[in-house]
Amino acid sequence: MSCAAGDRDSSKASPLREAFPSQEKHSTVMLAAGDDPATMHEKILVADDEAGIRRLLRGYLEKAGFRVTEARNGKESLERYRAEKPDLLILDLMMPEMDGLDVFRAVRQESPVPIIMLSARVEETDRLVGLELGADDYVVKPFSPREVVARVRAVLRRSTQADRPVRALLQLGPIRLDMAKRTVTVDGEAKALTTAQFDILAALMLEPGRVFTRLQLLERIQGSAFEGYERTIDVHIKNIRRALGDSSLKPRLIGTVRGVGYRLLER
Repeated sequence: MSCAAGDRDSSKASPLREAFPSQEKHSTVMLAAGDDPATMHEKILVADDEAGIRRLLRGYLEKAGFRVTEARNGKESLERYRAEKPDLLILDLMMPEMDGLDVFRAVRQESPVPIIMLSARVEETDRLVGLELGADDYVVKPFSPREVVARVRAVLRRSTQADRPVRALLQLGPIRLDMAKRTVTVDGEAKALTTAQFDILAALMLEPGRVFTRLQLLERIQGSAFEGYERTIDVHIKNIRRALGDSSLKPRLIGTVRGVGYRLLER
């Protein structure tokens, strides 16, 4: 998308405005029980070159108890991130001055802060690219703002509930997982994983040998299987294997059960 330094003309027809009523009416994603808006103070950076989308998301997020800051292009997104250190980014894929993917890469070099990608691109390959880079979630326009809020809650829960598993330390072969510090080492060497990747690995390590379906793993990291997008898990597993130095051809850590899912290989 390209535009001048200012916002787009707010009178311009938006696919979000056209589809929002039906999307809102039929959204099946429910807000998680126990999320009390009065106790939520996380800051969310909404980066999109459409002023209407920023206003819409700000309204719903603030109503849910979040603090919101905005950016209207890629360059401003990176500046706001560095200046304000938000707890989560909602980042449009295509923005002027600096592409959303370039912003994503720059942020990822500095921090594992949760990032939800936002895009009008509907092709599966575009979603996979975002997930390959380590995005925590991917939302396609047009969308329901309530669903976006639900996804924000789910991603933040994953990034903050470090004490959810009973065991604080998990060890299997060369892999050591510290649930309290949310760190992973292989043969003593620290490995960088995103929030979703860490939770998938934790689920596998808590029950070594058990075969998890893709849907079961998707539910573990999202609380509910948004859009039934099970291919998400394949991308996360690929990235986990890469980080751990494992291989899908000759796996020594994570095995593939064809037609079913994945399991942590018992040693």
